[in-house]
Amino acid sequence: MHSFTSLIQVASLIHNTEPESRSKNSLTVTDKYSGEELATINTIDKLQMEEAIQSNLEGFDSLRKLSVGKRRECLKKYYDLIKENELALADLIVAEAGKPLLYARAEVERTLATLEHSIEQIRTYAGEQIPMDFDGGIGKSAFTQRFPKGVVACISPFNFPLNLAMHKIAPALAVGCSVLLKPSPYTPLSALALGDLAVKAGFPAGSLNIVIADNETSQLMVEDERIAHLSFTGSPSVGWMLKNICGKKSVTLELGGNAAVVIDETVDLVNAANTVANGAFLYAGQICISTQRIFVCDKVYDEFKDYLIVALEKVHSGDPKNEKVTVGPLIDKVHLERIDSWVKEAVKDGAKVLSGGRILDEKSCLYEPTLLEGVKKSMKVCSEEVFGPVATLIKYSNFDEAISEVNDSPYGLQAGVFTNDIGKMKYSFTNLEVGGVMINNVPGFRIDHMPYGGIKNSGLGREGTRYVMDEFTEPKLLIF
Repeated sequence: MHSFTSLIQVASLIHNTEPESRSKNSLTVTDKYSGEELATINTIDKLQMEEAIQSNLEGFDSLRKLSVGKRRECLKKYYDLIKENELALADLIVAEAGKPLLYARAEVERTLATLEHSIEQIRTYAGEQIPMDFDGGIGKSAFTQRFPKGVVACISPFNFPLNLAMHKIAPALAVGCSVLLKPSPYTPLSALALGDLAVKAGFPAGSLNIVIADNETSQLMVEDERIAHLSFTGSPSVGWMLKNICGKKSVTLELGGNAAVVIDETVDLVNAANTVANGAFLYAGQICISTQRIFVCDKVYDEFKDYLIVALEKVHSGDPKNEKVTVGPLIDKVHLERIDSWVKEAVKDGAKVLSGGRILDEKSCLYEPTLLEGVKKSMKVCSEEVFGPVATLIKYSNFDEAISEVNDSPYGLQAGVFTNDIGKMKYSFTNLEVGGVMINNVPGFRIDHMPYGGIKNSGLGREGTRYVMDEFTEPKLLIF
């Protein structure tokens, strides 16, 4: 018996209960490494989606009337319940997401931190005083108070099935918004476990509904005018399509990219190589800020390349339950085949394989950590988001040109710059077209309370606890 068996829920959660099975369709969830069936979940039909929305409207009416103290009390109970199940939740993430064990445990810790940030913020979250005592406002006082928008429709991805769901759930419940969450069909069990624990924490019925539904049924929650906000984390193609059909509701999109890192000649190359190797291949590169394009100064290119290849030899692939494994299975065979075809296309067009470049185990969806050089920016491994264990090594001679090359992309989420030159640091921050610049680190660095998001095709709005609270509320002005 798995350690997480008691956490498995086999139905959606609507109004704190499991809806009856009316749909003929079901979703089978598997262990992504072994292929073992973990659960079969009945999907909801369109009438049940309507019931979920009605429930959320009721839940919002209850939540917004609760005092901040009462909401905080429920959130603290929620924290305690997740903490009690910390190890089992990590094992569940390993199984359904194929995430390496140590990284899965780190995700649960981050989930707790995300929830803790909301608990801390809720007591001090407020509007602002507006200066008025001049011109036509003489003698007047004014301030704003932030009010919850209403029901928030949320769609979360497979790669952080617990924490990225919590990035939406915790801030919403803290400010008084109810949540209608659709998790990834690859990893619904983590979200359903969160739903069950939320019920036990004492939130009013309809505060958090979690629906397992096909795309046609899920579209109803995106288009429904009664829902105030849409928060989506996933691929750019799907995210921008949803924005086009969601109507007048406000939108937060946290999307992907082909994240780049720039290495100059002033840094510790061994440390940089080890950091980049981890940033490029952790969780098989299935992270939207995984390092994909590596720009290296020509003065140290060959030396850095050698160090990076040595660092790659320490990257272990295999069963994600093994604590030594960094690269586990890809989430689905279709992505294994796609990545393999992209690498083969690049090689056919002149790219050179420095390491990897092949399928390790088709049955377990393992692809060898791959490093390419001699690439062209028109190749898919450079121009698109690989979302797999593939990185490209690119030589540059002029730092300014390297920054321009990083910007020559439809994406702009985060970028890393390894330099000990303060002038280059300032130039990078001013000129990089991204949502965040990491100095002497990979673009994959993220702390859960920081403002996180991208520009261009990489997103709209910002995540990070307080910033999500801003997305889910609106200011109301009082003048007297």
